[in-house]
Amino acid sequence: MAELLALEKVTAGYGESVVLEEISLAMAEGDSLALLGRNGVGKTTLLTTLMGLTRMHRGDIRWRGGRINGLSTHRRAQAGLGWVPQERHMFPSLTVEEHLTVVARPGPWNLKRIYDIFPRLQERRANMGNQLSGGEQQMLAIARALMTNPHLLLLDEPMEGLAPIIVQELMRVMRKLIADEGLAVIVVEQHARLALSLTKHAIVLDRGRIVHQGDSESLMADGERLDRLVAVA
Repeated sequence: MAELLALEKVTAGYGESVVLEEISLAMAEGDSLALLGRNGVGKTTLLTTLMGLTRMHRGDIRWRGGRINGLSTHRRAQAGLGWVPQERHMFPSLTVEEHLTVVARPGPWNLKRIYDIFPRLQERRANMGNQLSGGEQQMLAIARALMTNPHLLLLDEPMEGLAPIIVQELMRVMRKLIADEGLAVIVVEQHARLALSLTKHAIVLDRGRIVHQGDSESLMADGERLDRLVAVA
């Protein structure tokens, strides 16, 4: 498959502070990646670096064959990078449907398809963003990113703080996106086994560097190694 994303020795952070060091990875169209590690090792920073929200000190980011180091965040979104931040960023002055339509771009994802996959959002379509439960807000955050019709979806802690029944619903949706829709996905998730069960490949970060890179199935099968890599010391 054609290369979608490649990072080559990316060193990045905030101002003069370096968080990521010498990060290299590659993804093909339709690939899926679990991004794992303990708290504070640089997982969210890697996603924000992909979106152009950190300072790049060294290295290159290639997107669909072209170098995007200098592209602004909105240009990266227009190019097909879809981001679901941990904070969700609901707008209290917008209804559910307005959250979706205001970002809509041409492509296969439209309101009908969003409501098919998230029927609860159709039921709440006239509610304001701040009138939703935490689980509904997470559904809306993912749906809003899909409405931009991305080629790669970046998910930052999508299961955090959610009830088990909502986690099951979101897992169903994400499996559909990856397996049936062929959407490329990077998942940052503290619940490592959930992320590994969704994805083909995995990397583990520690202190801003990649300390493990391989297929998700093998890592999940090696419980001792997984616990050593991601368990809180």
